[in-house]
Amino acid sequence: MIIGEIQKIGTDKIIVTVKEFKGKTYVDVRNFFENDQGEMVPTKKGVSLTPENLDELIRLLGEARKQLPKET
Repeated sequence: MIIGEIQKIGTDKIIVTVKEFKGKTYVDVRNFFENDQGEMVPTKKGVSLTPENLDELIRLLGEARKQLPKET
């Protein structure tokens, strides 16, 4: 199930999906590109996270956000 997309340069996208594999549920965050037939194809660049890992990643991203300069 596709949750959302982030447009990158050109036709490349980061696509967030929820998938099941071997009876477990994962959140997959992966780079996709458009092939010659116009289909979005996943690359090896990405990560699949368990729900526990997702919570930790969200926490760490919040911490990283605090380290960025304030937007004006």
